[in-house]
Amino acid sequence: MDFNFKEEQLQLADALKRWIARDYTFEARRAIVGSPSGVSDTAWATLAELGLTALPLPEAQGGFDGDAVDMFVVMQELGRGLVVEPYFATMFGAEFLRRGRAHDALLERVAAGELKLACALGERQSRHDLRDVATRATRVAHDAPEGDGWRLHGEKKVVLHGAQAGVLIVSARTAGAQRDEDGITLFAVPADAAGVVTRDVRMLDGQRAADVLLRDVIVGADAVVGTVGQGWAILEAAADYGAGLLCAEALGAMDALFGATLDYLKTRQQFGVPIGKFQALQHRMADMYVHLEQARSMALLAAVRLADDARGAGDGHAAAERRRTVAAAKYRVGQAARFVGQQAIQLHGGMGVTDELPASHYFKRLSTIELTLGDCDHHLARFIAQPGFYDDEEAA
Repeated sequence: MDFNFKEEQLQLADALKRWIARDYTFEARRAIVGSPSGVSDTAWATLAELGLTALPLPEAQGGFDGDAVDMFVVMQELGRGLVVEPYFATMFGAEFLRRGRAHDALLERVAAGELKLACALGERQSRHDLRDVATRATRVAHDAPEGDGWRLHGEKKVVLHGAQAGVLIVSARTAGAQRDEDGITLFAVPADAAGVVTRDVRMLDGQRAADVLLRDVIVGADAVVGTVGQGWAILEAAADYGAGLLCAEALGAMDALFGATLDYLKTRQQFGVPIGKFQALQHRMADMYVHLEQARSMALLAAVRLADDARGAGDGHAAAERRRTVAAAKYRVGQAARFVGQQAIQLHGGMGVTDELPASHYFKRLSTIELTLGDCDHHLARFIAQPGFYDDEEAA
């Protein structure tokens, strides 16, 4: 298996890195985070101009057919730059539409950078279990004034960039019990539809999220993503894709935080020498490096498995490997993010928690990523639950 990046991927990463260094500095980011919208239209236009909004989308819809490894390169650089634009939320939502194969017009707008998406999946009671869906969708009668379609009613919590999106990908229950896999249906809901109410907040890491209230929202029959009542397969696969993107972003943030900590140890003086000369601190940096490299290996492996799964859509073996590897990667990356972040803060001393230093912002973002789309405990349990885990253990 070749883990070397292609020349085109390296060139894209370099272009993104140069833009961040020139136009998306730490101070520029702080200004964006503190603005009323929390995002920058100028930065979003640049991402679209670089082709990033089109990268993972099908060529038929104006995209470049990029796979998860291509996205790994992009997300890693966005993590290094602490970019707060709704790129992850939009690409996460686009994966639902790509797999649903019925919303080409929306994908064309996403590819052109004209449309931002958000995924309204989590609920108050669900925590990390995306099967736990209490939001209901009922059919609208053919002879109803609203016409043929669906009526959605419920509430979604912590929807990343929900208030900045033009379309929301919403999971709702059309049949079955609250935690059944069967009976979940996915909908593409216009954010400005009557009955959609959003409450925008700024999260710990500076990113924006919204609570979304759906009050008898009427959508047409063409709003369904995939097949009615069989949305779980798309939901699970897209959630794995999103988790893989987050692993790559976390890796970039850890890389930058590790480098910043190393520079600090080389410049901060105590007793007349740089504190990096102290053996105890060198050991801690070595431990951080081990965690970082193990996380890098797992995050890249997850990207490869996601790419394999996308190429072999419908292949049960590829899907099983995707589930196993993504769960392992999200767990290992989450562990590393916690360790690297905590060590970096301690090695920076009191400066590490100040708002003026990037270290605290990296730590906040890493902490948020660890909790998004399943924390370490959730993915460890998920990995153990995969078929063959106990059989392999007994065979050994």
